[in-house]
Amino acid sequence: MTEVRPDHYAPRRYRVRHTTIYTYDDDVEACYERGFLRPLETWSQQVVTNEVAVSPEPQVISQHVDHFGNHSFYVEIRDPHRELVVSKTAFVDVAWPRPVLESLNAFTVAEAVARVEAEADAVVHAEFLLPSDLVDLGPEVLAYARQILWADRPLGDALVGLYSTIYRDFKYELGATSVRTTLPELLELRRGVCQDFAHLAVGCLRSIGLPARYVSGYVETSPPPGQPKLEGSDASHAWTSVLVPGGEWIDLDPTNDHFADSRYIVTAWGRDFRDVSPLKGVIYTESKKSKLEVKVDVFRVNADGTLT
Repeated sequence: MTEVRPDHYAPRRYRVRHTTIYTYDDDVEACYERGFLRPLETWSQQVVTNEVAVSPEPQVISQHVDHFGNHSFYVEIRDPHRELVVSKTAFVDVAWPRPVLESLNAFTVAEAVARVEAEADAVVHAEFLLPSDLVDLGPEVLAYARQILWADRPLGDALVGLYSTIYRDFKYELGATSVRTTLPELLELRRGVCQDFAHLAVGCLRSIGLPARYVSGYVETSPPPGQPKLEGSDASHAWTSVLVPGGEWIDLDPTNDHFADSRYIVTAWGRDFRDVSPLKGVIYTESKKSKLEVKVDVFRVNADGTLT
């Protein structure tokens, strides 16, 4: 009997819940937070609804669209508190197109670099091509990139080679790196998490002349066979997007060894993680200890409104 494989590019709707809980051992007199609490509207997804809840009730909560088009929320709380809870619940329709390798392979890497430079908006081209705080374009990164993205390699094959090589060369290991780990250090360690692998793919693409951005969001996961999916058991995710001839951005995931598909939900994108941190800010407190807890779940919504 022939196995029927799921079509991961088929349209679907998701419910995404993301809750961040900070607890402190003394009063926080005031806090000022900024984060990305609404998914993006993109060519691959539409936001049906989005609800944000903050406790304690903030004195100020506002939203603006940042330089990259992301929905940035600002929260200001001036009441003493020992727990801060920020949560969002979004329903999102997702339908990614399948990358066409034959079309991408019509260009070599060198031809794609030249075509994108000629076609792209100069500002977009520069800001996603230059090094950024967490994306070092030094000799170690360039040397690694040239093993995969050589000039006369067909572009589609090169992009597949990039995510597959990083997936093969690096071990996923929580705690192996920190937000301060540099790409040269990562290349020595050969282990890390999705944030690290996304930064490395971005660095490789930029180093050979293709603009690339860091993407933050979520990916649908499946529980072990025979077990139900648990609420709060998912996590945020990161991957890479590259600008190709014709002005299209192609998203690829070196952590999971494939192009992004309709299991992927975009929250924000930028030059690196620092542009898209889910929540960051400043607090005023005498507290010596704090605890951070993050709960994420991504459930598919069936036609009858039930969750999968």
